[in-house]
Amino acid sequence: QVQLVESGGGSVQAGGSLRLSCVGSGYTYATNYMAWFRQAPGKDREGVAGFYIAGGTTDYADSVKGRFTISQDNADNAVYLQMNSLKPDDTAMYYCAADWHGGSWYEPSNFAYWGQGTQVTVSS
Repeated sequence: QVQLVESGGGSVQAGGSLRLSCVGSGYTYATNYMAWFRQAPGKDREGVAGFYIAGGTTDYADSVKGRFTISQDNADNAVYLQMNSLKPDDTAMYYCAADWHGGSWYEPSNFAYWGQGTQVTVSS
């Protein structure tokens, strides 16, 4: 059974930084894509950043380009999200996702596996 475990969330002031980690286990095959999503209260879950493992390419939501960086460690089945210049609008529960079925990377329904989430709170 595939499990994804996130860590690294917390509370910071605007302009601060956090680094989220997601470690996967239980794979019987190599996952093709890992991504980070977030969901704020009352809002839909949205794609933040994605990493295409085979090609080493990345995708970002426009709202985080230039501030967030996604990276991946194949040996550890891990994906990381370095978040800099954080804003109050970045406040949300952040989720790790894996095993992309195709289609838009930012659509939650296109991923098979999810972590439980880690809370990020940015105060002004």
